[in-house]
Amino acid sequence: MKILVLFYSTYGHIKLMAEAVVEGAKQVEGAEVILRRVPETLPDAVLEKMGAFEIQKSFANIPVVEHSDLVNADAIIFGTPTRFGNMTGQMKQFLDSTGGLWAQGSLIGKVASVFTSSATQHGGQESTILSTHIPLLHHGMIIVGLPYSFQGQTRIDEITGCSPYGASTIAGAQGERLPSLNELEGARFLGKHVATITAKLTR
Repeated sequence: MKILVLFYSTYGHIKLMAEAVVEGAKQVEGAEVILRRVPETLPDAVLEKMGAFEIQKSFANIPVVEHSDLVNADAIIFGTPTRFGNMTGQMKQFLDSTGGLWAQGSLIGKVASVFTSSATQHGGQESTILSTHIPLLHHGMIIVGLPYSFQGQTRIDEITGCSPYGASTIAGAQGERLPSLNELEGARFLGKHVATITAKLTR
């Protein structure tokens, strides 16, 4: 059983969530989990102005995804920050490049899930996850969310991400807030849940 965790991260928040998703998926017996990133499309000069250049350099050890990684996976868990209530352009551009896989039906029946981040508490996390589901459904993938058995999404003693649609984190207007322990636990839960569902489907 092969689980692909595929992400784009600008300032590192989604990378931290992705690593937690990997940890959770690895808890399921028989799960082989790989972490990949989508290509960066912004030039270095723009990344420097955004204050993201050094952070992006720190991702260099994580391989850039190949279409074959998607074909070889039994489940794919996508991580993308929110941009105006939607996925990032980098993730969208990569998904737009998978038309050949769509034409061949290469992803039909594979499990898919999505996690995200936004600057603010109501910054479009749910719409980002739901709108990311659209191309995955066009690919014929089986969508898995974050069930309420992860009780951390119902807590009201702190401001936190996570919803039935997927794991999420709140980054802060300046990216100053790192994923909380509860949000990271939600990401681990999502990884384990997806791997558990995938194990049942691949028996």
